[in-house]
Amino acid sequence: MEPKRTFRPLRILLLLIIFVCLIPVLRFHFTSMQHEKQQKALRNAGPHPEDAGPELKSSGNGTSGTSSGKGEILDKFQTLYSENSDLAGWLFIEGTNINNPVMKCEDDEYYLSHDFYRQNDKYGCLFVRNTADLHTPGTNFIIYGHNMKDGSMFGELDAYQSEDFCREHPVISFDTLYEERSYEVIAAFQAKVFPEDLGNQPQPSKDPSAFKYYEFYQADTEEDFLYFYENIKKLSFYDTGVTAAFGDTFLTLSTCSYHTDDGRFVVVAKRIP
Repeated sequence: MEPKRTFRPLRILLLLIIFVCLIPVLRFHFTSMQHEKQQKALRNAGPHPEDAGPELKSSGNGTSGTSSGKGEILDKFQTLYSENSDLAGWLFIEGTNINNPVMKCEDDEYYLSHDFYRQNDKYGCLFVRNTADLHTPGTNFIIYGHNMKDGSMFGELDAYQSEDFCREHPVISFDTLYEERSYEVIAAFQAKVFPEDLGNQPQPSKDPSAFKYYEFYQADTEEDFLYFYENIKKLSFYDTGVTAAFGDTFLTLSTCSYHTDDGRFVVVAKRIP
């Protein structure tokens, strides 16, 4: 009988250890489920409803045309905009989990840690910096988002490391509040953010030691344009076959990558006229 008495406390201790170890796992799954529930509600109120058929998805949720006219919010965004006026638009890549609102506010860091309803949330939101102009976009429009382990936000973006994946998902839809836009992927690459730049407003840079894609918003000259274009083509994992010329505009999607300290994974797409 003595050995059984000895092992019983050990079993209890073992069960306690297992339970304690499971707490973070259970918390992660609960948080993930809650987040997905919120995202589904947002999507069903947005321009690409999850439960809609192809006809509704392609029609832009009842909005025709590509532009509402300057200052007029597209009909499909009226409901969401009334709930949060920080809404800047919607990003959608068919066949992926990327189907989310894009936010913008004066504090560039705010939506790193807040959800659409302005509640603290480690998932944050997809967002653009305050410098982005929704009415008259510059040469490059940059959208940021977390690379989440459960595949939400930009958790599937690094699938573009695969050329086959890119061939199957070449088009990215980004509709601002005022205009519907489509883009074709032109490059996908890994990069690095330099600590001295974190949190700073982007400024034009031609530092030959590093390509700071996140500082490029506007090409006032062909030289500025070629600096960005030639670098993204050179760094790309593969040749997409898509080319660009001075006057074209880009959409850049940026998320964390763990190939190096302060690493980033970047997808650049060219606007389809």
